[in-house]
Parts: sequence; structure tokens; C-alpha cells
Amino acid sequence: VYVRKTEVHLFRQGYQTAKRVFDITVSLLALPLFLMLIGVIALAIYINDPGPIFFKQQRTGKGGKRFGMYKFRTMVSDAEKSTGPVMCRPNDPRITRLGRILRRLSIDEFPQLFNVLVGEMSMVGPRPERPAFVKEFKERIPKYMLRHKVKSGITGWAQIHGLRQDTSIDKRIEYDIYYIEKWSLLLDFAILWKTLRKGFIDR
Repeated sequence: VYVRKTEVHLFRQGYQTAKRVFDITVSLLALPLFLMLIGVIALAIYINDPGPIFFKQQRTGKGGKRFGMYKFRTMVSDAEKSTGPVMCRPNDPRITRLGRILRRLSIDEFPQLFNVLVGEMSMVGPRPERPAFVKEFKERIPKYMLRHKVKSGITGWAQIHGLRQDTSIDKRIEYDIYYIEKWSLLLDFAILWKTLRKGFIDR
């Protein structure tokens, strides 16, 4: 019943169409900034730790569909070669010195604008998780798969409240479900603004 009520709310409000128009508009406005920075960031990444500039990783999106999510590389090359999928943790030694700066400013997420343009992601929504972790979480966390009823986002309600990958997954799910139920374009604008403020303005 909970899932069905949420789905009705989304579709009655014209969720999919409104979100898509919003995503295309915002991503096109943001792309010039990305293109201006890409050369400098790419050079800095290579000097800091020679290797690939971009990082493509399989994530699970809307409807459980997998896609390749792009990021600027912030970890050492082949960071999981010997371990397989491992969650990022506080003070993770795999993160490069420059990578910590890019993550703090959320600049590492800029390449996901292309995921948004092709319709694989949204500007705002639950952060997409890796398939190996989705398989684990859906078995032990009630309502976990509800977050896959909508497109994944570059940023989200959980992220602006400080709930990132190294925090409680149960708490993140609670915030993701709240976002899905309360969604509006105004809420998306507010989340984007707080993402920029926390990344570029707040200390």
C-alpha cells in the first residue's frame, strides 16, 4: 500500500515530465561551467596521480536498470583491484590528496551532467548505488527498493543533510523516501542551492 500510494503521488503530479524538463534545463545551463573547468581539472588529476581522468562505474538506477555513471577520478588507479567492491569510508587511504578536494566541493560529480542529459539520471534524487550493494541492502532494509521508483540524482535530500556514502544506509533510505513523497520543483531547486552552498560557500 505504501509503495502504491507513493507511485500515485508521483504520476498525478506529472512527475516524470516536469523532472525531465527541469533536468535538461539545469544541466544545459551547467555544462558551460563544466567545459571551462574540465581542462584544468584533468591536468590536475593527472599530475596528482597519473592515470585515467574519468571514472566509469556501474550503478543501479530507476527500475533496477544498470548504467555507467561518470565521475572525475578521485582515488588511486585500480583502487579495488585486490578487494572488489568496497564502500568508501572516512579518511579512506585510496582517495588522493586532490580527490579529497574534488569530493568536498562536489566537483567530482560534474561528469554526471552527461548521465542527466541522456536520461539515465536526474539532477536531484536518491544517489545511485552499486549493484553489489543493492543486492545486499534490499535483503535487510525495508522499503529499500522504493528508491528505485524514481531516477537517481547527482545530489539529493540525504546528501544536503550530510548523509553520504560513509554514513548510515538506513538513515539515507529514510531521507530518500521522504524526498520521493514530498517532491516538488521547489524542493529540487532548494536541494540544488544547498548543494552549491555547502560545496562552494560553507567552510
